[in-house]
Amino acid sequence: QLQLVESGGGLVQPGGSLRLSCAAAGFTLDYYAIGWFRQAPGKEREGVSCIRSSGGHTYYADSVKDRFTISINNAKNTVYLEMNSLKPEDTAVYYCATGTSAQCGSTWYVGGLYSYWGQGTQVTVSS
Repeated sequence: QLQLVESGGGLVQPGGSLRLSCAAAGFTLDYYAIGWFRQAPGKEREGVSCIRSSGGHTYYADSVKDRFTISINNAKNTVYLEMNSLKPEDTAVYYCATGTSAQCGSTWYVGGLYSYWGQGTQVTVSS
């Protein structure tokens, strides 16, 4: 059974860093796109970043570009989201997702293309 499990969230001060992990089970990441999404209270879910191991494609939302870095460790079947220079507006529940329709291309941020979602991990940026 395909499963995604996020970890690494927590409370951090503005300007701090966190690394989120998305461990995959039941499938290998080699040929799937993995997206990171977030949802803050009272706001719509938004795409944060996407990676596809085959082809080396990565995408970032403008709001996190140059601060967040997505990477993949195929040996560990895990995707990471390194988050630096965190801001209070980064506070949200972060989810990783995948699916056969997710291509990590021009529509990488469309949540409806992702069929499988993790349970989410809370990130709170506050002093």
